[in-house]
Amino acid sequence: MPEPSVPLLRLSKVTKRFGAIRAVWNVDLEVSQGDSLAIFGPNGAGKSTLLRVIASLTQPTSGEIEFAFKGDNQSRNRVGYVSHLSLLYNELTGFENLLFYARLYGIKEAHDRADEMLAKMGLEQARNQRTGEYSRGMKQRLTLARALLHEPQLLLLDEPYTGLDQHGSRLFTEVLRGLKQEGRTILLVTHNLGEGLELCDRVIIQNRGELVFQALGEHLDKSGFEKLYFKAVEGERTE
Repeated sequence: MPEPSVPLLRLSKVTKRFGAIRAVWNVDLEVSQGDSLAIFGPNGAGKSTLLRVIASLTQPTSGEIEFAFKGDNQSRNRVGYVSHLSLLYNELTGFENLLFYARLYGIKEAHDRADEMLAKMGLEQARNQRTGEYSRGMKQRLTLARALLHEPQLLLLDEPYTGLDQHGSRLFTEVLRGLKQEGRTILLVTHNLGEGLELCDRVIIQNRGELVFQALGEHLDKSGFEKLYFKAVEGERTE
């Protein structure tokens, strides 16, 4: 476990281009153990690409990304990633999906860990049900369970509320609140300003690849932040 004073994650001048398209531009960011960050921005701002770069799913064009667990031969297992796509095996049950990934991670007592995570997400009653029969909300909770199987130090959530109804959103929010109380380090990309402000300690606005605004969430209210948000995405950089 890294020292509290050492950032768990540090990005220095990180840029990601796709040909002439500048998806992420010159990003500097530090994230400490236990931080919870909400990243807002319009479609095409580069939010998802930023998370994918951090998750090592795509390589930056330039810049440096450093983790406090650098040098750990299992460092790639220290990050959990959830996208708006569940990417589950629909023909397998919820338990079988988790068991499959637990074995990939080399988790000891994989059966027990899979059952533990199903219970944590309130899915124990659907243990033996094929995930193709799950609701959208159930799939998202199972996807989160999969991301947490290996006890990652950093959890990346890319639009996890996409497609959830009100009930599913409420259940998912309750799970995230619990993870925050456990001291998990969370980066949440969302379009829901209210949820992001409520769940996270820090907020970031990304526009055209750049981080154009950063602040502590406790200093902001939803109404005031909405004004800052629209000002930022309309092209005026806000400090």
